[in-house]
Amino acid sequence: MPDVSLLETFPSPGDAPYVIEHVNEEFTSVCPMTGHPDFGEITLRYQPAPAKTGGTCVELKSLKLYAQSFRNEGIFYEAVTNQIRDDLVALMSPEWLQIVTNWRGRGGIRSVIRADFGDVPAHYRGR
Repeated sequence: MPDVSLLETFPSPGDAPYVIEHVNEEFTSVCPMTGHPDFGEITLRYQPAPAKTGGTCVELKSLKLYAQSFRNEGIFYEAVTNQIRDDLVALMSPEWLQIVTNWRGRGGIRSVIRADFGDVPAHYRGR
């Protein structure tokens, strides 16, 4: 299973609402049916809880190492997306979080999976 112990946080630097977006362009895992590698792009968007309530942000090196822990994992696209969402929500308790996984095509089919936590921030809607 992916190694959630690799994830680290740091305190959110403010109380005003803001959205962070990180894009991992080189995500890999393994198809549990065929054993073939799956390649995708993972986009993480989230609004941290305010600093005054103990809000945190994910540290980037730890996020990279966590993503790499999926490399040899036999896991479906949907499970990857939900696992990342659940692990990051448990780690940071954000106001809102969205994971979008965009998988490279195989056999003429591409897949995009989205998983959300919380309500989209009012200042972010429509983007």
